[in-house]
Amino acid sequence: MKQDIKDLIATALQTLVDQGLLDLQTLPEPQLERTKDTSHGDFATNLAMVLAKLARTKPRDLAQRLIEALPASPLIDKVEIAGPGFINFFLAEGAYHSVVPQILTTGQAYGLSQVGAGKRVQVEFVSANPTGPLHVGHGRGAAYGAVVADLLAAVGFDVHREYYVNDAGRQMDILGTSVWLRYLELCGEALRFPSNGYKGDYVWDIAATLHREHGDAYRVDADQVFADLPADAPIEGEPENAAGDKEAHIDGLIAAAKRLLGDNRYRYVFELGLNTILDDIRADLSEFGVDYQEWYSERSLTESGAVNKAIERLRASGHIYEQKGALWFRSTAFGDEKDRVVVRDNGQATYFASDIAYHMDKMERGFDRVIDIWGADHHGYIPRVKAALQALGGDAERLEVLLVQFAILYRGGEKAQMSTRSGEFVTLRELRKEVGRDAARFFYVMRRCEQHLDFDLDLAKSESSDNPVYYVQYAHARVCSVLRQAAEKGLVVDPSPGATNLERLTEAHEETLLRTLIRYPEVVESAALKAEPHQLTQYLRELANDFHTYYNAHQFLVDDGVLRDARIKLILAVRQVLRNGLGLIGVSSPESM
Repeated sequence: MKQDIKDLIATALQTLVDQGLLDLQTLPEPQLERTKDTSHGDFATNLAMVLAKLARTKPRDLAQRLIEALPASPLIDKVEIAGPGFINFFLAEGAYHSVVPQILTTGQAYGLSQVGAGKRVQVEFVSANPTGPLHVGHGRGAAYGAVVADLLAAVGFDVHREYYVNDAGRQMDILGTSVWLRYLELCGEALRFPSNGYKGDYVWDIAATLHREHGDAYRVDADQVFADLPADAPIEGEPENAAGDKEAHIDGLIAAAKRLLGDNRYRYVFELGLNTILDDIRADLSEFGVDYQEWYSERSLTESGAVNKAIERLRASGHIYEQKGALWFRSTAFGDEKDRVVVRDNGQATYFASDIAYHMDKMERGFDRVIDIWGADHHGYIPRVKAALQALGGDAERLEVLLVQFAILYRGGEKAQMSTRSGEFVTLRELRKEVGRDAARFFYVMRRCEQHLDFDLDLAKSESSDNPVYYVQYAHARVCSVLRQAAEKGLVVDPSPGATNLERLTEAHEETLLRTLIRYPEVVESAALKAEPHQLTQYLRELANDFHTYYNAHQFLVDDGVLRDARIKLILAVRQVLRNGLGLIGVSSPESM
């Protein structure tokens, strides 16, 4: 509907250009907004005020000329000029009625568009380090990223969903070493587990697999492992003033593991930990309704030479300098707060060097738009990544970083802790089992991504109107129940074709529903282009409320067959839009509750 009116305005603009009243080489995109007060019409545009100076005339005069040039349309009842030059459009009654057969005819395609046709977008999201199971904080990024990707696809973009696997670097070495130390304990070795190791039960499980399948083949005397290591920081039960350096201690253990096991055996333990957790992450995300076109390995960047290539390109353009044996990227030249190390003095490339190579690769793959979805704690990373893209000669504006605040989970009024290292966290799998996939997906995207989210488990499980996902799903189920009741009464509910009988929809509740239904494509487009899934959840709650109010005020299966036909059509349209919207969020549409 909105696009139809935009097309009418564009035609009027072209008419004024052809008449010589406007000198435009390219027609501007008309800005058309829904009015907040329906007494001012349904839509309004400020186009006359925007172009008045160019037309060398008063805004109201230009508005009048635009109105006179508008083609006749059955959609429009009247057009008025308001204030300094706003043009207000009042839709004809039939325009609202026409949305019902449109919805029933197009079905699942209602709300889809081709706004982004011909444009490729990459959405990279979650990308949690494979050092432990996904927790409820990761779940929000997963739900948000998946819905953003699906919304973009719904409006025509070619969307590539990607997970960046951090399968290289120190954290993975800490995981591999943690698995090996737990394995040694299972072999009967007595040792003090490092304060900076991964302590979750999942580490024991991986170590148990290693022990079950290989016995003592990887066993080394604990005294050899811990010989001549820097002291660890104190752990629970030890004096707090005990001297020690947990970082130096864990690095010493990693070096000992590599030396005592040798390359092949150490790599086996490393890969066992990585692949076990990565398989678990894949399964968790798939069961949460999140799938990817690509799982991109960080290690592949080093193995393919992409990291070295990126560093050499920066060096060749004069953006790399050496200081105290390390290589630094001069990111301050592009607005970053300080320069960044890309190669340490020991010759090892940093995480940032891999990130530069990864984003260089993204740009070279030809995406028109690259969307990174990160946790809010990574906000400081944005300037340095964009600086690197600029230094490489790329268009940093093609990269959009969306920050997602972690969700804070409450159970019984108490906040759950989330720490992968300590193992004290609530997993996404546990959350899904407790409240269900539908509630988790809906709750995660109810607010803007940058807003904090307090996830109330009790509310998510409740069967009440206060639970937003239950309230929306119940509206869908209620429509289905009406159809079952009709079948039980032997009433024919096969709706008549087209707009037949819809003129009988004159009740205020019906007019409200029609106005809400007609907005759905606009909401989908706006939510997609602004990466704001909460717009869709808010719309669905509004539509559900409009329906429940209608349901409580009127009978649908009335004796008047014409009126019954019109009302059945209307609620079938409501059911279809609820189903379409819930589907975009990854939530089911139950037929009974």
